[in-house]
Order: sequence, then structure tokens, then C-alpha cells
Amino acid sequence: MATHSGSSNRTGAGAPAPRPPERVRNVALVGRAGAGKTTLAEALLVAAGALPRGGRVEDGTTCLDTEEVEVRLQHSVSLHAATVEHAGHRVTLLDTPGAPDFVGELRAALRAADAALVVVSAVTGVDAGTVQVWDECAAAGLPRAVVVTQVDRPRADVPAVVRSCRELLGVGVHPLHVLGDDGALTSLLEPLPGDPERDRLRAELIEGVIAESEDETLMDRYLAGEPIQVTDLVADLETAVARGDFHPVLCAAPPTGLGVGELLDLLVSAFPSPLERPCPPVVRPDGRPAGHVGCDPAGPLVAEVVRTTTDPYLGRISLVRVFSGTLRPDAPVHVCGAGSGHGWGEQHPDHDADERVGGIAAVLGSTLRPVAECPAGDLCAVARLSSAETGDTLSDPEHPLVVPPWPLPDPQLPVAVEAASRTDEDRLAAALARLVAEDPAVRVERRPDTGQLLLWCVGDAHAEVLLDRLRGRYGVAVQTPPVRVPLVETLAGPATVTGRHVKQSGGHGQYAVVVLEGRPGPPGSGVTFSQRVVGGAVPTQFHAGVEKGVRAQAARGVSGNRPLVDVEVVLVDGKAHSVDSSDAAFSAAGALALRELAAAAGTQVLEPWCAVEVTVPAEHVGPVLGDLAGRRARVTGSVADPAREETTVHAEVPERELITYPRALRSVSHGTGRFTRRPLGHEPAPAAVVADLQPA
Repeated sequence: MATHSGSSNRTGAGAPAPRPPERVRNVALVGRAGAGKTTLAEALLVAAGALPRGGRVEDGTTCLDTEEVEVRLQHSVSLHAATVEHAGHRVTLLDTPGAPDFVGELRAALRAADAALVVVSAVTGVDAGTVQVWDECAAAGLPRAVVVTQVDRPRADVPAVVRSCRELLGVGVHPLHVLGDDGALTSLLEPLPGDPERDRLRAELIEGVIAESEDETLMDRYLAGEPIQVTDLVADLETAVARGDFHPVLCAAPPTGLGVGELLDLLVSAFPSPLERPCPPVVRPDGRPAGHVGCDPAGPLVAEVVRTTTDPYLGRISLVRVFSGTLRPDAPVHVCGAGSGHGWGEQHPDHDADERVGGIAAVLGSTLRPVAECPAGDLCAVARLSSAETGDTLSDPEHPLVVPPWPLPDPQLPVAVEAASRTDEDRLAAALARLVAEDPAVRVERRPDTGQLLLWCVGDAHAEVLLDRLRGRYGVAVQTPPVRVPLVETLAGPATVTGRHVKQSGGHGQYAVVVLEGRPGPPGSGVTFSQRVVGGAVPTQFHAGVEKGVRAQAARGVSGNRPLVDVEVVLVDGKAHSVDSSDAAFSAAGALALRELAAAAGTQVLEPWCAVEVTVPAEHVGPVLGDLAGRRARVTGSVADPAREETTVHAEVPERELITYPRALRSVSHGTGRFTRRPLGHEPAPAAVVADLQPA
């Protein structure tokens, strides 16, 4: 859906005709970065006749990776779609990024798809990233198959990779093809006499298919030695895959076309249609249940925006999956945002608007091909829905509904941004709003304690892409200064001081004297103010003025512009004048007395700490603990999850040490770790840290 080198989305003819749901296949291509997903997608598009020839990722000529940053990096950073026709079926391929930073794009694709094709390189095999992607598909309840690509490369070891798939991806993984010594593929559904190893694999495959068959007599016939027809096996293969417990493994060499045609046939014959997948639950905008919605073109309209991008000529373009009803051009729709009330937090506030659909189109990478309608089960691109954002629901304005969105990754890498000039400053806010609409995984925050504008990103790769889009797509020159950690202060001990604010320059003067006691307060208590004045030395009506001055001075800070926190201040005595005393005078005296308190008692610089939960596979706990120790962390415990073979480490860490922690965790856990944080309070900062950190 993105444009290539800044050019607009192309429009063209030849879109596949809309099909009933039983003749629709929506398949997500998933896998680790570099496995060959985009190259495989190109080969499938060529095999389906949608492209005359496939492009090359290395040359930046693919149909799908069309963003400038993707061409430069030579890998996908966004979800891309292509709809083709094959064997009377409408097939939409959803090409996903493989880097862990873009798991939000992966989850969007899994919401739009009805099955997943896990792509594994015959050279690099199954690694932790592949297992993570497999688990994401399982968590989404998505049927899946495996395709081993790059089988024609010099260091390819197909048998070893197939074995590792069966060992690491769990039960139900069965090879459907074997690669012969001559480089040819042979189907294991066909009898292979004279080869014991292939006979064993074929027997396991057939037993796996029959176990999922709805024909209860098939297993009895097989065990009795009765030959099973290939047509019977193919018919049951779709049932086996759709149930999600049987995962066929295929082989392909996209550059030569080896196995690509067989794979395309499998997508049509053995992958489930939208009718075989439950629609996501729907609720009313107020959160009340809305009942069951099925994949029915005649049902109520329920569609979800799974991808948003901005074209310089066409404006905002939304990639939409229709779950129920039929989306038609010029039809009115209700756009309902999935924000704080539906699972994505206050960064994406709820919003409702009625709009009219413009043209709708089938997508082929960046090419938009107009279609007459988009029925339930299908995907299409919708232009100029000005209020629609990724994750929003489109429904009937008379009966608005909401599909709660998919879970987002928690962005933990802060990147400070600032406009390079006043002109860029005017454009920055609009550009950031577009970024958030396109990519809900990014969070934008203006920190009140430092004044910095922060982009919260999933990781370094995510940050690089966001900055590239700001500078390239939106033409905003931005700088990335270091992220500042706000320091605060508290009193180092108790003290009692007198603050005098006395001014007389003719006429009405100013007179206020206050005596304050101060001491450090409990962590997290802020500034507490009380009074023990006896005899009316400070009239009651001036107590609020003293408190106002104390709190204002604490917020401004008493040294180094660092706010004063966690202090207990008590007004114990003072003097007032019947004519010259006022709220303003006692406010000034209170502020002066707080400065005197800090000078008398001394101050202690504090830095913020956070409570973190780090979840990693069990084998990476040791390196994670070692890294945390180097960050001045206090480990408070750990919880093992034997079912997932993961351990969650609980620790308390200075916020300063978390600025670069996302990239460190990715390194020590080989990309498999994740963590969350929450503010914990402030603790005394070592002198070296005070000298190194910039003041708030």
C-alpha cells in the first residue's frame, strides 16, 4: 500500500472479481527477517499470473516492498498485501516484517488472515525468532503451514531444517513433500515404494491427516491395509489444516519456481476459507455485547482497518478486512476508534465519526485496482476515510459496532525528537499525528518534568523507520537529542528556619514572617504541609498563602532547578502586621523560608527508579541477571512458567539504566526477551550519576 520512492499509489484494471467467502483465501506470510517471505510472495504473484516477472529485494524492485526505507534496508518494515486469482479463488497474500520490532504489523496481519504460512530458510533454519512467530500465530488461533525456502542455495540443508521444524515447532508438523537428490519435489501423498525413510514419513503424514478426518471409517480402512486414494487425503487435508493441529511442511525455491505452483495449489485446496474461521467478537461503542457476527455478505457491516498509510495524491488509504456484510463505494459508514475504552489506552482515544466510503480497490502492492464491492471475508483498500486509523472499526451508522483491537507491543525505547527550525516545528505535530494513526505501536509523549517530546518505540529498528518517515515522507527535519532523566531533591535532614519578607518603600508595605520546620518525608509522599501555630501569631487567613509559596518554590526547585519532593513542612510560628500583611507577602515568605530550609538542612539528589518485569526463555535468565547487575538493579524475585519454558524476572532499576535497555535485552536474549516497567519512586543518586545526568 505504500508508494515507491515517493510516487503515488498506482491504479489499474484487472482486479480479481469478488468471490463468495468459500472461494476466498487470506494468508499471512510470516517468519524471521531474511527467511525469504517477500521473495516467495513475488514468486506466488508470478505463478498466479498477477506479475509478468518477479522483482528482487536486493534491487528494490519487488511489488510489495515499495517504501523508500524498505528499499534501502532491503527488508519489509510494514504489512503489505496483494490479491490475486487462482483456480477460481480470490487469494490475498499478507507479507509481514520479520524483525521483532514490527510485531505490531505481524499481529495486524494475523487479525486479517485466516491462516499463516511460516517461512523458514533452508540455510539458517529454525531459530528463536521463528519460534516466536509460530507462538504468535498459535496465540491468535491461526491454522498454519511451513514452507522451507532457499532450498537451491549452496549451504541449504533441507532434511535438517525439516527435522528442526518438527522438533522445535511442536506436534502436528509433517512434511508434505520431499526434495530428491536431483532437486525435484515428490509428494508424500503418493506411494513411494522402495524407500523406507519416505515410507515412514508418508505413513506419519497419512496418519496425521486421517486423525483429523471427519470420515470415521478412514482410519479403520488405513489400519486394515486398504489403499487410501490421494483424492480422499487431499479432501481431508483442508479439514486437518483448518482445525489448527496439523501443519504441513513444503519446500520451495522462488527464483526457479520450484514448489511455488504446488504451494499456490495448496493455499486454495487445503487452507481454510473465512467461513471456517470465527469472526472476532464485537461490542457496541458503549462496551455492551452485540451478539454473534458471522461471515455473511448479507449480514450487518463489520470491517476493521488493519493498515493505514498516507499517499501524497490519494490521501489516507486504509487496508480493510471485512468480517461481515458488504462494503460498497459511496456507502455511509460509522468509523469507531478503538482507544482507551477498547484496549489500546489513552494514546489512542476513542473517536466516532460518520463518513462516506469513496472508491474501494483490490491491492497488488502499491497498485490499487477498483472493484465494485468487497463482501464478507475479503480485504480491500479504501481511500479518503479521513478519520480512520489502524485498528478502527467500520460499521453501519444506524447500528454502530466495535471490534476490540489486537494486542499491541508495549513500546519501551524512548527517542527524544525536536524540530530543527520553526517551520519544522509547525509541521511536526501534524506529522506525529499521522504516524500514530498509521502505527498504533508508537506512543508520543511530552514529558512535563523535562519538556522533551518523546517517541516511544518498540526498538532501534522501529525508531529508525519512524524517523525516516518523519524526514522523508512528511518532510520534517528533526533532531534527536539525548533523552534526559529528571532529577529531584529532598532535604538531607531536619531544620528550623525563619523566612522574613519585609518591604517598606512608602505607602502600603509588605510584611510577613514565618517560622518553618522541615524534615525528609516518606518516599513518594511529595510535599506535605501542616501548621502548629499557637496564639494566632500567623492569622488563619494567611496559612494558605504560606502553603502556596512553599509548594510553588518546591516545584521550581531550590538548587539546580530540580524540584523538591518528599518533604514535610510545618508552619510553627511567625508574625503579621495589621496593615501591611497579605496573602502575597506570606506566599513570598513561605518560598523564602523553604530556600532557607534547603540551605540549612542540605539536600539529597534523587533519581527515578522503575519496577520492571523481564520475561525470557529459561536458557537466557543467566545473561539477563548479569546485565541487570551491571545496571545497579535489585532483583526482587523470579517466576518460572514451565508450560511456556519462560521465566519472568522481577527487579528494581534506575530509570537512567532503562534508556538503552531494550537493545541490551534484545542482545542478551537473542531477540526473545520482553519487559514492562512502571514508576517506582525516587532514591538517592550516586555522585557520579548526578554529575553525568543533565538536570531536569
